[in-house]
Amino acid sequence: MKTFSAKPSDIDKKWVIIDAEGIVLGRLATHVAMRLRGKHKATFTPHMDMGDNVIIINADKVQMTGNKRADKKYYWHTGHPGGIKHRTAGQILEGKHPERVVLKAVERMLPGGPLSRKQMSNLRVYAGAEHPHEAQSPEVIDIAAMNPKNTRSA
Repeated sequence: MKTFSAKPSDIDKKWVIIDAEGIVLGRLATHVAMRLRGKHKATFTPHMDMGDNVIIINADKVQMTGNKRADKKYYWHTGHPGGIKHRTAGQILEGKHPERVVLKAVERMLPGGPLSRKQMSNLRVYAGAEHPHEAQSPEVIDIAAMNPKNTRSA
């Protein structure tokens, strides 16, 4: 029996929507990364972009366990000597672009490279409950119901 390798004509992409309200960030990110890569499909082929298009809403209401909201830091460098800066996860979630915490979590769970950057373009994250993708009629996935550990109260 020969090993199956998907061709572009074999790929069937769906649209899924995930509500992140009350979901633990890491558990959300692992599920989304798996969906973006296409590993949930029996026809998974590592070198092809065969994952689904994922929409995440309520990204500003994502939860973190322990003291991560205060202790987890996101670093960047300005390019000048001594220009390393950081913000905590809590500061970002309460700031202007809270969806960036979810984007970074998912991005860091994918392998680096051109294919992962292409797969990240299939992810749309919105801070609120509104999204402009109703025309794609996305299928709703309830991550909170999959495992009781997936949710936390504030």
